[in-house]
Order: sequence, then structure tokens, then C-alpha cells
Amino acid sequence: MTILLTTLNARYAHASLGLRYLLANMGDLQNETQIHEFVIGARSTDIVEKILAYRQPDQPLIVGFGVYIWNVVEITQVVAILKRVAPDIVVVLGGPEVSHETNDQEIIRLADYVITGWGDVTFPALCQQLIHGPKPLMKVHAGQQPPMSEIKLPYTLYSDQDIRHRTLYVEASRGCPFKCEFCLSALDKTAWPFDIDTFLLEMESLYQRGARLFKFVDRTFNLNIKTSLKIMQFFLDKLAAAPDDPVFAHFEVVPDHLPDALKEGIQKFPDGTLQFEIGIQSFNPEVQALISRKQNNDKAAENIRWLCEHSHAHLHVDLIAGLPGETMESFAAGFNKLVALGPHEIQFGILKRLRGTPIIRHTEAYQLAFDPMPPYTILANKDVPFAEMQRLVRFARYWDMVANSGRFANTLPVMLGETPFENFMAFSDWTYANTDATHRIALDRLAGLVSRWLQEERGLSKETVLAFVSSDYAGHVKHKQGGERNSIAADIVTPVAKATPQRQSRHLAA
Repeated sequence: MTILLTTLNARYAHASLGLRYLLANMGDLQNETQIHEFVIGARSTDIVEKILAYRQPDQPLIVGFGVYIWNVVEITQVVAILKRVAPDIVVVLGGPEVSHETNDQEIIRLADYVITGWGDVTFPALCQQLIHGPKPLMKVHAGQQPPMSEIKLPYTLYSDQDIRHRTLYVEASRGCPFKCEFCLSALDKTAWPFDIDTFLLEMESLYQRGARLFKFVDRTFNLNIKTSLKIMQFFLDKLAAAPDDPVFAHFEVVPDHLPDALKEGIQKFPDGTLQFEIGIQSFNPEVQALISRKQNNDKAAENIRWLCEHSHAHLHVDLIAGLPGETMESFAAGFNKLVALGPHEIQFGILKRLRGTPIIRHTEAYQLAFDPMPPYTILANKDVPFAEMQRLVRFARYWDMVANSGRFANTLPVMLGETPFENFMAFSDWTYANTDATHRIALDRLAGLVSRWLQEERGLSKETVLAFVSSDYAGHVKHKQGGERNSIAADIVTPVAKATPQRQSRHLAA
């Protein structure tokens, strides 16, 4: 018997933590189990060919797919072809995208078995049944959640190649105690921690093997401050021991829970070593109540301001447009409030209807209309019609290109002025009207568009605009700023630290 664990990652740099958990917990079937990761964009027939190469003569092959919102379309195509050319292959699906609404999905119809929820012990048990019998009669199997101490950690399964070239995803806990209705974690009863000492021993092993970039997928890193401090101290010890070979850690934190003990630890991290992802989502109390999000907005704002002013942490703060009850005006007010706090990046997301999330209970009252195809982005609601939602989608794309990229650090404040949302929306509308494009806009062209807009729509002089835009590239490349297409060759960024992600380096260099 051969068992293959596979998925399609969004990028090569993303190493699948879920597949490695499954392999680590395969027990006596581990020697017969392999992992092969693919990347979105690969040809389905090429993927099927590589999968079938694992089949041994006269031996059955079980293929387990990790299915997510970003890869379900591609994996559906792969499974359809695989079952067409090799119907004897046993296909088992797992992952959040197939854990809910199992009667409605083509990929589930095509597959042999589906595991919903946690697969750490249920997938190996299913494989044992398929090999030794009796074969299960049911197609859909609810994943069993074992005690955390019984789950084998997967970190030894990151290869040397992974450590050198990919983001290492780690987790000190699973689950989330909060009930935000747009998130699948709303279905969790609480957060479940792994034993912290065992976890840190695994992190030590990764570090000794050369790992320097650690991305925590915990939903609530700072929920248990004692544990948070222990993890942060681990990284501070590494930074103190090898300041010329720094580590980089990424955590998702609750915005309104930042006690003094945690602040003290955060202040010890130097530039380019610490990043926080902070989910604000909305500053509108009525919307927060509607979607069951508990958040002290004043405390959250105070903490973000403190982090910006008193720490070297890189802040990536999330807002979601399209939530039920959120108007364009209230979203704009929240966006402007967040800009004033000064985070390095504002991730402007558009609401998506993740399968299984309680957000759908508002569908009728707020006329929520979602795209029927993944990633199920909202198209319109009672307060934001389709045309306005399209403007927000374009805003999000241009914001990522201009603001979050860090390439226009000196020019951006001039663009935003006293009313950031309104001014950048004007830039977004103007750019789309002049390009009919939101993707594949080269940097030279983008810089030219920024220059034109500031001159033609905001009335700034050519000399003033050139001074600002040119200053964003000072020390990187020589260039001239002219019409829409200009001669900026590239944005060359001096790395701040070896482990620091490139996008954060841009912000720090600016």
C-alpha cells in the first residue's frame, strides 16, 4: 500500500503544516506515506501524472488531498481527471473547504471519502480500515479531536530545503474562544494549547537546523500571557546569542489585550525581527455586535498606537469591507481612524463566505449576495450595491500596490491628506478609468500614474511631485519621472536582516 498526502499551495514558499501533521501521526503506516506538494497554476494533467507515478504495481494507492478555499477549484479538476484515468485510486479529502456543506460540492461527489474537521487521528484510522478492512460504508467521516498531548508534532518533517527556502508554519495552540461570524474559528469552543515546553523543544530543533523565519498560525497568540512571554523569550534569547543571524517571528494577536508584561517583552525586539497581524475588521460597534465580535475599540486603538510609537514590531492590521450593517461611510470612518494610528500595513479585505461560518444567518435581512465560486467574495449587500463593492475591490488592490508595498512611503501621506479613504478612493477610481486594469501594472507605470494623479487631480506642481516620488527611490536606483511610463528600472531594497521578509524590509528601509 502507498499513501500519498498532497495539496496545492498558493505559493512554493508556503509549506503545508496540515500535511505534515497527518504524516507525523500515521503511526505504523508512516513508512508507507509520502508528501508531494504542488503549487496553484500547475497543469492538472501534470499533477495527475506525478501522483500516478507513486503507484506501485499491483498495489493500491490512497491519495489524501488538503482542500482549502484557494485551491478547491484546481483540486476538483485534478480529482476529476484522476478518477477518469485511474478510477481504482482511493481519493480522501480533508480540510476546511470540505468540512461543511458536504452535500453541495462536486469535489465531494467525485471523491471516495471525506474527513471533516480534525484529521490527525481520523485519517490514519481510515487508512487502516481501507488496508485491513472492513472498508467503511460511510463516505463522510467526522474528524475525531484527540487530547492535545496525543497529537505528534510535525516539525521534524520540515526538510532542509524547507528550512532554507520556505516559510515555516508553527502553532502553539489550536482553536479560538471568540465567535466572529465571518471566521471558521467561530465554530470552536475554545483554544487548546500544546504543551509549551514540548513545543519550544521542537522550535529549538528547527533553530539548530537553521530555521530563522517562524510564522505562528495561532488565532490568539496573546490570549495566555504566560505562554506568550515564554515564546517571546525563546526568540529574544536567540537574538541575544546571535544578533548577526537574527530570527523573525510572526504572530496574530488580539488587539485589545496587551498588558504591561507583554509590552515590556515586545520592546526588546529590534527592527526586522517581529511582526504582528492584528484583526480589527471593523471599528463600528453596531457591526461588531451584529457579527458577535467582542472588541474594546478604544483599547485596541490605544494598543496599536503604542506599538507604532514604542516598539519596533511591524504591524499588519486587518479591516474587512462588506460586513452586514457596514456602510461605505462607516467603513471610511474606520479606515481613516486606522490610518491615523499609523500601522505599517492595512490589509483591506473583502468579506468572504467561508463554508460553515454563521455569517449566512444575515443573508436575508442584509441582502448578502456572494460569488458562487471560490473564494465566495461578497458582491453586494443592502448597504453597499454591486457597483460600490467593485470600487472597494479595486481600492483594496491599488492600496496593496501603492501603500502596503512600502514603495511610496514618502509620497503616500501626500496622496492621503486629511481624508485618507476619500482621497485614495479618488485615486483608485481615476486609475481604473485611465488603465482599465487592477493587475500587472509595472512599477514604472504605477509611479507614473501616481505622479499624474497628484498633478492633474490634486493640483501639485510637477517639481513637488517629482521630489516626493523620487525620494521614495533615493539610494536605490537613479531614475527620471515623466509621463505614465517612466524610466524607473526597479525598486532595489537593501535587506534589513537576513530573515526579514522582503515586504517588511521595504517599510523599514523607507
